[in-house]
Amino acid sequence: MSKRSWNELTRPQQTAVVVLGVVEVALTTMALIDLARRPSALVRGPKLAWAVGCVVQPVGPIAYLALGRK
Repeated sequence: MSKRSWNELTRPQQTAVVVLGVVEVALTTMALIDLARRPSALVRGPKLAWAVGCVVQPVGPIAYLALGRK
């Protein structure tokens, strides 16, 4: 499969890419803000490791929000 440029995508495909990008940024932002505000005692594991893990898209933020908080 060859790469397609933005203009070669259909309107629904462009919309899906934008929506998924916004969701990904929102999840990452939410996870990092929660991590910064949450005391270390309420986080499973080191906060620095979770912060680094949150940049692994899209698994990191989802893992933190589902498993990283006590």
